Amino acid sequence: MKFTTLILITFVTVAMSSPFLIKATAVGDFGEVAPSCIPMELWSCLPTISMGGEPTKNCCDNLKEQKPCLCGYIKNPEYSLFVTSPNARKMIDACKIHIPSC
Repeated sequence: MKFTTLILITFVTVAMSSPFLIKATAVGDFGEVAPSCIPMELWSCLPTISMGGEPTKNCCDNLKEQKPCLCGYIKNPEYSLFVTSPNARKMIDACKIHIPSC
């Protein structure tokens, strides 16, 4: 439980202290610009990332919404752990999301 609390505090601190939001560069199927990348949208995924297990539907929905942002998260040292850690990879697979080649 202490580890989960530490991960949660770290995630909130990093997300809130970031001087800028990561911007998605991908464009949707019909030419619309993808929404801004907001790491806090993945808040519902934090228990899965920190402790493992099955992600919730809300987590998968938010993750799918943030899919254009994954490369930005991977490239940003402040957020890469939340996409590249073993539990995060399992979560992404469980949500049936393909990680793009960055």
